[in-house]
Amino acid sequence: MYDVIVIGGGPAGMAAACAAHAGGLKNILIVERDVELGGILNQCIHNGFGLRYFGEELTGPEYASRFIDRVKEAGIQVMLDTMVLDLGTDEDDGNGKPLKTVTVVGRETGFRKLKARSVILAMGCRERTRGAINTPGMRPAGILTAGAAQRYVNVDGYMPGKRVVILGSGDIGLIMARRMTLEGAKVLACVEVMPYCGGLARNVVQCLNDFNIPLYLSHTVTDIKGKDRVQQVVVSKVDDKMKPIPGTEMYFDCDTLLLSVGLIPENELSLKAGIKVDQKSNGTVVHENMETSVEGFFACGNVAHVHDLVDNVTREAELAGRSAAEYVLTNYYTMWVNQQLMKSGTYRYNRKKGEIQHFLPPSPDGAAFKMGENEFICTSCPRGCHLKVYPDQNYRVTGNGCPKGRIYGRNEMTTPSRVVTTTVRLRRKADAVLNLDGENASPATDSTLYDFRVPAKTSGPIPKTRIMELMELVDKIELDERPAIGDVIVKDVLGLGVDLRVTKR
Repeated sequence: MYDVIVIGGGPAGMAAACAAHAGGLKNILIVERDVELGGILNQCIHNGFGLRYFGEELTGPEYASRFIDRVKEAGIQVMLDTMVLDLGTDEDDGNGKPLKTVTVVGRETGFRKLKARSVILAMGCRERTRGAINTPGMRPAGILTAGAAQRYVNVDGYMPGKRVVILGSGDIGLIMARRMTLEGAKVLACVEVMPYCGGLARNVVQCLNDFNIPLYLSHTVTDIKGKDRVQQVVVSKVDDKMKPIPGTEMYFDCDTLLLSVGLIPENELSLKAGIKVDQKSNGTVVHENMETSVEGFFACGNVAHVHDLVDNVTREAELAGRSAAEYVLTNYYTMWVNQQLMKSGTYRYNRKKGEIQHFLPPSPDGAAFKMGENEFICTSCPRGCHLKVYPDQNYRVTGNGCPKGRIYGRNEMTTPSRVVTTTVRLRRKADAVLNLDGENASPATDSTLYDFRVPAKTSGPIPKTRIMELMELVDKIELDERPAIGDVIVKDVLGLGVDLRVTKR
């Protein structure tokens, strides 16, 4: 019997479990289907995480490792490599409240039916695929979601292609445009059907503008050509009703099409438990304390609604963890929200007013990123302030919302630089090696090596003009032993006074 079972070991699940523990619960279990905690953060080796929560810029693995340490320090139990099959309710717990049941299966766990006084749903979300957007054309190899490509490159060490077109301007797509470029691929275009970019302004600057990757707004893919592998993608301009305009076709010869066309909350388990799910967003409908329509079940993170920042996921998850602890310790059912349930799953929790409010993301047009010679989008934080720098006035900066913006504007005008995140090869012996046809594993020999990837980043920014020179150096590095987090791989990279350090265990 557990006080609370948290489904999902990503940033939401770990933050909720830690908050529940801080709220007084001791018997807590996290169930995670992957072989390690961290969720999607493990493959997000880029920086930009933690600015709001930790007050410093971290990579995804660094952000995850801080919560992994908290989970261990709190003594929270973890089931890894374990899949949840079903949710439900069972007999009364003796206080008039039904127990919750969680059916799981795993290689080490086996098939088990667990019981808990409360459950926190933190399953995250999945990417929309080609079938969800009905893209016309052939069905060759080389069409994958941006997240799948991210895992191939950053975790498994595989390059999905060499000439790439990206459909959608979500943050994952923008980040993969930069990542594929750094790994030697040619990103031909980023195509967005809306008249504005769907990602953060800082990602447009750092991922597209830095590498001269064109962004086509109000365009979409209207045809895919190729038999065994993608050979060509046709892109057309769309009108105000999202219909392709004949005669505006552009042809891109490529071998890969990456899709960054939105995320869908993973709520199949929620539906099995009878939890109300918003039909438009597929997110769980929650009350101000993050409790769902079924008593004792709480939801947080991207399973409730898709967030733009992991820092916001963490804050929301901590609220869910505290609410679950209060529910278990008092065994008192928190009252329903007095106001009408949201008609859309797009909302934010206003902690000052203590209520859930509708949230509509801003809709800037494409001109927002067409800046003058002395104008920049600040990437010091997700706000993306529009800066203007005056060289003739001792580099005076206007438009910044904080002192960091002033420093960024001056540096961008004089010596633009970036922190570089990448991966380094780790050559390790494997227990078995799959044949090329994917069948029948054969025993490994002493000479058999398998290519793993270790995330790393520079300890400080380096000039933009030398980023590709750094990537050429990184491509030649092969580690023989797995390093520890913080270990220096290359000291004084390119004589620039910064080190290349490991960012994940």
